Amino acid sequence: MFNSILALSALTGLLPAQTAGIPPEWETRKDIETLTAQVKRISPLLAELNPEEWAAKGASPAYITQRKSAQDAVGYVVNTAQRLAVTPDKLTLVMETYFRLQSLDSVIGSLVEAASRYQNPSLGQLLQGVAGENNVNKEKLRQYMLDLAAVKEAEFRLIDQEAQRCRDRTSTQPAPKKGTAK
Repeated sequence: MFNSILALSALTGLLPAQTAGIPPEWETRKDIETLTAQVKRISPLLAELNPEEWAAKGASPAYITQRKSAQDAVGYVVNTAQRLAVTPDKLTLVMETYFRLQSLDSVIGSLVEAASRYQNPSLGQLLQGVAGENNVNKEKLRQYMLDLAAVKEAEFRLIDQEAQRCRDRTSTQPAPKKGTAK
């Protein structure tokens, strides 16, 4: 059984490296750092938005809340991405980062329209452009999430098969005879 555990750990250690599409950790960390830096570029543009003035021009006061939500979302994405950079093989962090990034994009889309209409069309276009520059990073993260999930499933399948083999082997061994020393 000890040999089986050694073989299993060797196989699972090789599996991610042998799977096509999973970049090495250093490359993933670099991509995460790029994504984080790009998201941080959104904050100063959000600070320039003035939804309080928009409300005076007939816009919904909900934009005030949306700007705050977008500012919070930037912080959440950055925080989650930084945690992901520490453990890039943690699927839950990859998913959380991706979904937080999607949420940020959604809120920014609404703010871009309002900024263009009620404040300054150039500011709206700039915000849209800066947010859009992260599309490549977002797509890389999405693909990484899918590839990592496939690797984790393969690892689980391998571990499950090995555990089943060990259970079968243990259950078919004859019981030790009474009075014999081990």
